[in-house]
Amino acid sequence: MVVVFLLVLVGLLGAVHWYVWRRLVRDVTEAGSRGRRVGTAVVVVLPVLSVGALVSSRLGASFVVQQVVAWPGFLWLAVLLYLVLALVVGEAVRPLLRAWVARRAVAPEPVPVSVPVSAVEEPAVEEPAEAGPAEVSRRLFVSRVVAGSAAAVAVGTVGYGTYGVLRGPRVKRVTVPLAKIPRAAHGYRIAVVSDIHLGPILGRAHTQRIVDSINAAQPDLIAVVGDLVDGTVENLGPAAEPLARLRARHGSFFVTGNHEYFSGADAWVDHVRELGLRPLRNARVEIPAGFDLAGVDDVAGESEGQGPDFGRALGDRDRARAAVLLAHQPIVIHDAVRHGVDLQLSGHTHGGQLWPGNYLAELANPTVAGLERYGDTQLYVSRGAGAWGPPVRVGAPSDITIVELASKQA
Repeated sequence: MVVVFLLVLVGLLGAVHWYVWRRLVRDVTEAGSRGRRVGTAVVVVLPVLSVGALVSSRLGASFVVQQVVAWPGFLWLAVLLYLVLALVVGEAVRPLLRAWVARRAVAPEPVPVSVPVSAVEEPAVEEPAEAGPAEVSRRLFVSRVVAGSAAAVAVGTVGYGTYGVLRGPRVKRVTVPLAKIPRAAHGYRIAVVSDIHLGPILGRAHTQRIVDSINAAQPDLIAVVGDLVDGTVENLGPAAEPLARLRARHGSFFVTGNHEYFSGADAWVDHVRELGLRPLRNARVEIPAGFDLAGVDDVAGESEGQGPDFGRALGDRDRARAAVLLAHQPIVIHDAVRHGVDLQLSGHTHGGQLWPGNYLAELANPTVAGLERYGDTQLYVSRGAGAWGPPVRVGAPSDITIVELASKQA
């Protein structure tokens, strides 16, 4: 089945790249021209770099090699997505544009009313003017307009989406009323940050921007809810070091995400502990403000015998106290409901990251972004502070969320 899946995937990618080559290279250049040779080379090299970006870490390539292939390889995947979408729209526009150009080329000149009939009995025959530059046929002109427009839309979209990631996440605020929170905890602020995704592209500067934004908000507690990294402690330890400067009066806490299990989860748990974060691995602590904070390992850890254990984290607690659960993936919300959790804080979805990816994310997650209620449990899902793969976000801006707890007794 794996082989069949890979063959189908390779075939699909090949067909997509052939379509892009046809519309962006073959249809807009002359056979044998330098432009066609260069365009063909680009359409061949970029997908090779994309494959390299996806598999280089798994194949044990040096971190320098990973960084070299990551930028062009991942960015091409994002550009390819919006190129294809724009070109598909262009297929509908193409015949309309061709008809418009043809009408303008053959429109006859009106006959002046004052001219004698004898003068117009044998009108001079004129050749219709070609649309656009004289050396370009109407078909070539239309192809170039559609291809150029599609390329501009794709590059512009990806460029703006890349800027949004590299400038760092914006801080947003959400108020969550909880019935069991005591009056003394009214206004308690938890900084929720997920999916930082340190790796070959997002490094130390990205971490520093996140730390500065969190500290400026002066939260009472910080929750890092998984997918901190895409790589080993050896390669990304320096990039994570600014986390040691996180400041909150009740500390910083960490739970694993699925990507930690691709990167050496145990080593990363030990490293974040050295940086001053407290890992909650199916564990619970009592917060002095008057509620319990619990955390569970990500479901991806089940393959290593380290999956979520709600019994350990929540089984023997006093249910008269409010419980806030840190869990990377929203899909465990139903377990949280069964164990009487009042609020679950999650990430993982990226809000879809690249539109229309949000529609796919909705198929796999109960909540893609924002605050929703499931029975007596509320679920808040952050879009995340980084990006996986292409350092691009479209329609799903990155965020750090300050969740402010509100007591109904206040």
